[in-house]
Amino acid sequence: MTPPFRVDLIVGARPNFVKIAPIVRALRAKGTFAPRLIHTGQHYDFLMDRVFFEELRIPAPDVNLKIGSGPASEQVAKIMLALHPLFVEDRPHLLVVVGDVNSTVAAALTASCLRIPIAHVEAGLRSFDREMPEELNRLVVDQLSDLHFVTEKEGQANLIAERVAPERIKFVGNVMIDTAYDALERAVPAPDTFATLGASAAFRERAANGFGFATLHRPSNVDDPVKLKGLIQALAKVSEKLPLVFAVHPRTRGNIEKAGLAETLKAPGLLACEPLAYLASLGLMRDAKVVVTDSGGMQEETTALGVPCITVRDNTERPITIEEGTNTLIGADPARIGPIVDDILRTGGKRGRKPALWDGKAAERIAVEAEAFLRGRG
Repeated sequence: MTPPFRVDLIVGARPNFVKIAPIVRALRAKGTFAPRLIHTGQHYDFLMDRVFFEELRIPAPDVNLKIGSGPASEQVAKIMLALHPLFVEDRPHLLVVVGDVNSTVAAALTASCLRIPIAHVEAGLRSFDREMPEELNRLVVDQLSDLHFVTEKEGQANLIAERVAPERIKFVGNVMIDTAYDALERAVPAPDTFATLGASAAFRERAANGFGFATLHRPSNVDDPVKLKGLIQALAKVSEKLPLVFAVHPRTRGNIEKAGLAETLKAPGLLACEPLAYLASLGLMRDAKVVVTDSGGMQEETTALGVPCITVRDNTERPITIEEGTNTLIGADPARIGPIVDDILRTGGKRGRKPALWDGKAAERIAVEAEAFLRGRG
């Protein structure tokens, strides 16, 4: 097998965009790859799709399948049916998939059926909670993959325990951190975001002395009206002492309205807004005193930025953010949020350290390993 190596890269949802950006750049910089970017269209809202391509300087997709939303099984099936003829007509030497969304598992299943080698970026992460759809996706993709690019040592251990051959596992670092470091100088300062969001003068005055940033989107938190009510009320309570920007995911907003909680979002210290573009979100994370979230990626980004993070989940597939980073896992009990915020305001909170190879060069290592793999296939 000789260059250029045809590599297909799959994106479909916001986390994919953040992870794929440095990989596309690294593959192009090597000069030995002919990458094709395929967007499944799993996310199609502007703020969760096109703006990320613009801000992250990702080239326009070569293919957009425009699948759209729907039940997981239906979405996966539609993506597979759309990808199959693409792979048959212009067969890649390697498929690169990132993360754990439906687009990731659909692409891996399709490539596996056609005996196309698969590289999984962010392999080996495990929450050990099969109630999480993402956990099932991760397990399936890792069993199908030929190359496993891991972000932390626990990922290596998990894969070996699942009988993945050690020579197929490559510890390369974290591409999300590549993107964060690349974009940090372009991140929108928090005061500019407050102004764009139409924050009141009172909010901006208070936030000048410190603010928090919150996101919630996981079904386990937002689909249960009782649990959601407790979490929203806890955020409103925190906002009495620390103003909070709450970027409300469409799923969360819909459930807030169904549960009759819309008035709670109007608390004076709570600035509820639509999902934010990447550079605005990164700026808020960088400048915040604390982040409250159930997002896996934000656990990693806050660790890289040295910002205390409170994760509202019973488990995490990113344990290094707790062991070495700034993350505190609190379960789903909203009563725990306030006391931890108080401690952060008093002491500065957990700071941690950057994990090994979270140095902004993970994508470069991926390109090197991918080339070696393809050359080795002869």
